[in-house]
Amino acid sequence: MTFLPDLTTLITYTIASLLLFITPGPDMSLWLSRTIGSGRSAGVASMMGTNVGCIVHTLLAAFGVSALIAASQTGFFVLKIVGAGYLLWLAVDAIRNGSSLNVKTADKGASSVMTSFIMGITINLTNPKVVLFFITFLPQFVSADDPHVTGKLLFLGLYFVLINIPGAFLIILGAEKLVNWLKARPRVLRGIDYSFAGVFAFFAFKIALTQGK
Repeated sequence: MTFLPDLTTLITYTIASLLLFITPGPDMSLWLSRTIGSGRSAGVASMMGTNVGCIVHTLLAAFGVSALIAASQTGFFVLKIVGAGYLLWLAVDAIRNGSSLNVKTADKGASSVMTSFIMGITINLTNPKVVLFFITFLPQFVSADDPHVTGKLLFLGLYFVLINIPGAFLIILGAEKLVNWLKARPRVLRGIDYSFAGVFAFFAFKIALTQGK
């Protein structure tokens, strides 16, 4: 299947995606808030909304990057270098500012399922970090001379969504216990931050060195 990356690339991408998933951010905060405030149906709806947003980002990145490669491989090279710099910035930011887990529970019963779904899409699509992530991160796992680059970018983006959905359901099922557990263990969040920073810094330097050869 031409859209599948090689095994090494897939394993590396899987590790990065799972680490990104367990690092609390706006999407996870929304799922937890909706679940605790308005019930599991609202939590699931908001989670599905954020994943629809990720699919939109995937489509934009796949076809946009493919068009960039067709126009200029030099431009694609620059994008990958910028992407490596962005990953390094994410690593530094994780150490400096930590995970952004912000769970609000004052809106109990206020949101319908559809409202939560739309909120999920909106928060994901308007988050500049998510936009930058898909535009700069996905291209790190494809080559400019790959004739199947569009298919591989689409696969990577959709794969990111698919491997995260089961974990998202587990988070929603245990939302209240998870929030209380994390609040009582700030060192766990810092451990996640340092793990995230270490892995993404490694990716950034590896990408930069590869491009420099």
